[in-house]
Amino acid sequence: MTDSVPSSLPDNSWKGRLSKNRLLILRLTGTILAIGLLILLFSKEWEEIRTSFARIVSWRLLAALGLVFLSRLCTIGRWYTLLRSAGVPITPWRAITLTFTGLFSSNFLPTTIGGDVVRLAGAMQMGYDRPTCLASIAADRLIGMAGMTTALPFGIGPVWAMLQSGNLQAISLTGLWQRGWGFVKRTLQALTLWAKKPSALFTALLFTWGHMTCTFLTIMLLVDGLGEHLPFWMIAGLWSVSYFITLTPISVNGYGLQELSISILFTNAGGLNMATSLTLAVLMRVLTMTASLPGAFFLPAIMASLDRSQKDAS
Repeated sequence: MTDSVPSSLPDNSWKGRLSKNRLLILRLTGTILAIGLLILLFSKEWEEIRTSFARIVSWRLLAALGLVFLSRLCTIGRWYTLLRSAGVPITPWRAITLTFTGLFSSNFLPTTIGGDVVRLAGAMQMGYDRPTCLASIAADRLIGMAGMTTALPFGIGPVWAMLQSGNLQAISLTGLWQRGWGFVKRTLQALTLWAKKPSALFTALLFTWGHMTCTFLTIMLLVDGLGEHLPFWMIAGLWSVSYFITLTPISVNGYGLQELSISILFTNAGGLNMATSLTLAVLMRVLTMTASLPGAFFLPAIMASLDRSQKDAS
C-alpha cells in the first residue's frame, strides 16, 4: 500500500508553479509586447522625435518637474486626510516619507513588491493600526480613480470619434465600462469607514483634483514646448482614458502600456503628431520616476521591516 500525498501540501510541479505565476507571466508578456510596439514606433519616427526633443527648453522641463512634485504632494495630502479622519495619529512628515517610498518602489521595484505594500509595511513599522491603514490605502486608490472618472467624459467623445473613423478598431470601450461598474462596487465597500465623515472624503477628492490639475498642466506645458497645442479639457479626457487603460493588469506597472496608449490616443484622438505623442509619453514617464526618487532614502528601513515580517510569518 503506497502512502498518499496530503492535498494540503503545495504543488511544486511545473504546472503548479505556472498556475501560481500566470498573472505575472501575463504581465511580463504584455510589457514585452507593448515595449516592442513602442520600439517599432520609435524606429519609424526617430528623426522627428529627435527634433521634438530639441524644441523643449530647459525651463519647461524644470517647470514640468515642479508640477509633478506638486501633484505628488496632493496625493500625500489625500492619504494623510484619510488616515487622520480615521483616527490614525500620523504626522505630515511620516505621510510624506511613506508615500514617496511607495512611489519609488512602484517605479523602480515593480516586479518584486508593490508601492501599496511598502506603504502598509512602513505604517505598521511605525505602530499604526493595520486594518485602518489597509482600508485607507484602498480608499486612497479608489478616490484617485473617482477623481479621474470625472475627467473621463471629456475623453469619451474624441476616442469614440477615433473608433468610428476606423483609426483604431481594435480598442473597445466595453472594458472601460465593465471596470467602471466594478469600481463603483469596490468604492462603496472600501469607503464604509468614512461613511459618516463626508468632509474628509470631499477633502480627499479635492486633493485628487489638485493632483489631476497639476498633471494636465504638465502635459499642456510639454505639448506647447514640443510645438503643438491641445486644450486643457482635451488633455484631461485623453489622459483619463489612458489612465484606465493602464490599470488593465496586462503589464508590469503599466510599463509600455501607458506609453503606447498615450501615443495612440493623443495622436489619433487628439490630433498630435506621432513623434510629439511618443516624446510626451517618454517625458511623462521620466518625470514621474524622477519625482519618486526621494523615496529611495526611506526605502531600506521599510524593506528591512517587511523582510522581518515575512520571516516571522513563515
